[in-house]
Amino acid sequence: MDVMIALALLGCATLGASLSIPGTSRPSGDAPAVALAAVSCLALLVARDAPRAVAVAVTACTVATLAQSYLPTPLTLAPLMMALYWVAARTDLTTMRVLGGGAMAMIVITTVLDRPTTDLLLLRTVGPVLWLLLPLVGGHNARLRGAYLESVHARALHAERTREEEARLRVAEERLRIARELHDVVAHHMAVANAQAGTARHLAPTQPEQAQKILDELTSTTSSALLELRATVGVLRQADDADSLEPAPGLHRLPELIAACESAGLTVTVTTDGEPRPLSPGVDLTAYRIIQEALTNATKHASDHEARIRLAYSDSRLLITVANEGAATGSAVPGGGFGLMGMRERAHSVGGDLRAGPRPEGGFEVATALPLHSQVTDDHEATP
Repeated sequence: MDVMIALALLGCATLGASLSIPGTSRPSGDAPAVALAAVSCLALLVARDAPRAVAVAVTACTVATLAQSYLPTPLTLAPLMMALYWVAARTDLTTMRVLGGGAMAMIVITTVLDRPTTDLLLLRTVGPVLWLLLPLVGGHNARLRGAYLESVHARALHAERTREEEARLRVAEERLRIARELHDVVAHHMAVANAQAGTARHLAPTQPEQAQKILDELTSTTSSALLELRATVGVLRQADDADSLEPAPGLHRLPELIAACESAGLTVTVTTDGEPRPLSPGVDLTAYRIIQEALTNATKHASDHEARIRLAYSDSRLLITVANEGAATGSAVPGGGFGLMGMRERAHSVGGDLRAGPRPEGGFEVATALPLHSQVTDDHEATP
């Protein structure tokens, strides 16, 4: 394509060298103009890669042609117009202005000096300027369009990468959330069931009726665990599954949770300060899960088998404290285990904070401050 364009421009320049206006003198032959045009067209073959050097070379050839009294017609200027087009399309705005303005000035000065009369003044001054402006404008527009298309392509690639990263992030967050839910459900109910089974085994020889009652409660505990486990794993079902999940647990189920812990031998007392206020679904679920995990740890590790829950409502926050007086043993250490990690993640996910660790006077305490309404919008805020 470049060779065909160069040949076409050579034909235009050859035709332009043969033109003359009646009543004006013209060179004796076309050979010098054709030779210079051939050099210009040959240089244009590398104009895409070296537009500046080609523009300088073609400008010199065109000036040499016009200095021999050839007419500055669009045909004669055709190779220079193509060279300026590539300058505008391939270089920056400053380079385009310098090379384009320099070429126009040299062409006008050459034609005026060649014929310092008023004959054909417009043809020798205004005409070349207008004709050389056309490729500069066209090349500049082509460069702007290319830059626009590149920016659109870059934005599309960035949007695609962003979507992929966001999808991976959402998958990771969902996996973490499901793992946290499974840990809370399984750890709590299995700890309570283990404590109930141990208590029933201990009472079976001496108090069979009491042991039978505890075994009945153990059946209820395991059934509840299976129901909550089914509801949690249910989020992995397809969207067109007709089965509906049960409502997310909240503080309204706190009496059931306390009853299950007490059947495992843990004495629980609840104190409420302030007027109870409605909580958003996410905060309600978070408060329930934190209390559940804290009671699970107390059931496994508290030596006095007692736990105290304090709920303090203020205008904008809910303060929850779960403490026991006995010495904490085993893995119940500050920052240790997935249970404490999950409680902190839950508190932070709704804009709250949590502190867990040994008490100065002995025992272990979990304290959290949660906003009444979640400060983090989550699509799965109320999922059990």
